[in-house]
Amino acid sequence: MNRAHLPLALLASIVTAAAQNFLDPLVITATRSSTALGDTPYSGTYFSSEDFLENQVRTLPDTLRYTPGVLVQKTAHGHGSPYIRGFTGRQNLFLIDGVRFNNSTFRGGPVQYWNTVDPYSLDHFELIRSQGSVLYGSDAAGGTLNAFTKSSGFADEAAGRLFSHGSAYYEYRSNGRCSHIGRLETQTGIGGKFGLHLGISAKEFGDIEDSAVGLMRGTGYPEQAYDARFDWAISPQTTLTVVHQDLEQDAVSRWHSTISNPGWSHGNHKTDPGNKFLARDYDQDRSLSYIRLAHINDGASAPVRRITATLSYQESSERELQTRTLVDRRLQFYDVDTLGFDLEMESPVADGSLVYGLDYYRDSVDSTASRDTGAGFAFQQSNRPVGDDSTYELFGTYAQYIRPIGESFEITAGLRYTNAKADIGKLFDSTPGVSTDISAEDSWNDLSASLRATYKIDEQKMLYGGISQAFRSPNLIDLSGNLTSGSGVAAAGSLNVDPEEFITFELGYRQESETSGFALAVFYTDISDLITAIPIPAAPLSPASSITGNSSDGHIYGVEFEGFWKFAPQWTLSGFASWQESQIERLVSVGGATVQEPLSRVMPLNGSIALRWDHPSAPFWVEGRVLASATADRLAASDVADPERLPTNGTPGYIVASLGVGYEPIENLRLTATLQNLLDQDYRIHGSGQNEQGFGAVCGVKYEW
Repeated sequence: MNRAHLPLALLASIVTAAAQNFLDPLVITATRSSTALGDTPYSGTYFSSEDFLENQVRTLPDTLRYTPGVLVQKTAHGHGSPYIRGFTGRQNLFLIDGVRFNNSTFRGGPVQYWNTVDPYSLDHFELIRSQGSVLYGSDAAGGTLNAFTKSSGFADEAAGRLFSHGSAYYEYRSNGRCSHIGRLETQTGIGGKFGLHLGISAKEFGDIEDSAVGLMRGTGYPEQAYDARFDWAISPQTTLTVVHQDLEQDAVSRWHSTISNPGWSHGNHKTDPGNKFLARDYDQDRSLSYIRLAHINDGASAPVRRITATLSYQESSERELQTRTLVDRRLQFYDVDTLGFDLEMESPVADGSLVYGLDYYRDSVDSTASRDTGAGFAFQQSNRPVGDDSTYELFGTYAQYIRPIGESFEITAGLRYTNAKADIGKLFDSTPGVSTDISAEDSWNDLSASLRATYKIDEQKMLYGGISQAFRSPNLIDLSGNLTSGSGVAAAGSLNVDPEEFITFELGYRQESETSGFALAVFYTDISDLITAIPIPAAPLSPASSITGNSSDGHIYGVEFEGFWKFAPQWTLSGFASWQESQIERLVSVGGATVQEPLSRVMPLNGSIALRWDHPSAPFWVEGRVLASATADRLAASDVADPERLPTNGTPGYIVASLGVGYEPIENLRLTATLQNLLDQDYRIHGSGQNEQGFGAVCGVKYEW
């Protein structure tokens, strides 16, 4: 974006997305107890299922694109990975109903796993930025996202009465080779006693198209998902919940590294055509099951107000097929089974509230690889993507105390102890003269703390802030990974890595009235022992390779602003803006010198502005939106070394407009439509592997009974 465009990008900083809830919803993630978002000492975002429909999001990561401090990078059309305050993938923690979603095989950099959660199966989600590791443990450096599943709503139905209702949703996307999304749901039960929710989603995403690259062949893929939830009120104080969800994706292409990618030219910004692979496809399957018992004791003298125990089991598998030449096909596959247990309690202590508990997760990993050089696939011991027959255990115990002081001041202090243990059963040792499997094990301990506070200036204004520590223990990929990163670099793990450590300082201000509100936050995160891929010096014409190591120390800081203004009874203006700066000192190569540079894919100045009109008496609304970004030209060496994905001179800035409308012609029928990319701009979100789609229409219809 040239200098003349910067005022327009700054204009986008006025206020935030109207779809986000400014009515101060109750959230759980920030404190592990129900608290109004406006009363928490954190920066957060609440997004509901109604917002999913109005914004017509395609995937879960897409829901975050209008959130301050978040950059939704897309390695592929089906592989979205949000950067939250500069961190992505395994440095952000994902929970589903409080159950840990992250596992020990999450790779470094952008990963695709958040795409394996169906947004249509969710009632809402909560994103807390820079929360730290006290409440939920390892990985929460950038943020913690907690996705809450849909339920039957039996507690809100007429007591003792049988109820049954449901809905059907269909969505059509015109861009490229068109996309189709279908969703069916049903809920039944007896009000106040029990309820059952069932849902199924089927999606066929077509190849996308833009005005510069044209049809991006191979970017489409199919997806199927289903979810079920049963809630039973055993007594007025005790509830049993059972949840199961399952999702399957097939042939999601890493399009940028294949010959289907013709390259992209936008002024003096250019990407290389893909030339590493004929095809590079991922299949993914994921399931989660848990059973939870929750008891509330609201007696005035109760020593424990509530207690919740959760037993969970998850299965995930990933299969990557690389077709390098007509006589070289390589297949990597691993399967992860995760058993988890979480015990959480809350007690009144000295005019305050103490939340405390423990959690334990154990991954069991099987891994294999094979190669076909023309005679069929044969097992290839040296190419397994992660150590085979391995386990990874994560145990933690924590306590957080919230205490009001006077009428305006409240402190939140917490502490967590964590023990992580890795046991690698089969790790290929490629040392010359060895070339066999070895085993290895290691463990790490961590003590993390957090101190936060809020100060109410009056009923509408509040200051908040504090200090939070976060950490990430080395996982199995760090220790034993054997993957292809970027556009084709061989990335190996190392047994000699230590945990990453982070300390975030944050100060924020928020105020809200019936007609306006805004929030401003500044943060600074200190980074120690960041685990990165360190290039290995290679002989001329040898393939590029890297090894994992603690090569980086540094920092990132930024400013986030969001707000809304209801300047007339039917008119609302809203928007956000974010800006970040970073610096890392890292090793140039194994045994080499150090260099100062930005974090990879650091967020450029960006923002959005939306204007919405709601009909005074009919269920009808119209919303126009502009999304803008400055040129992302603060590049790390790893960015420059990935020319199929990141253009020369950085990712160009853009200004993209859209127009949405919603209408309910009858009580149970809802129609939505969005015209995306109205001016058919060719643009790419910084760090992505393909351009965003050009002009297209999205039409949705939902019927409820």
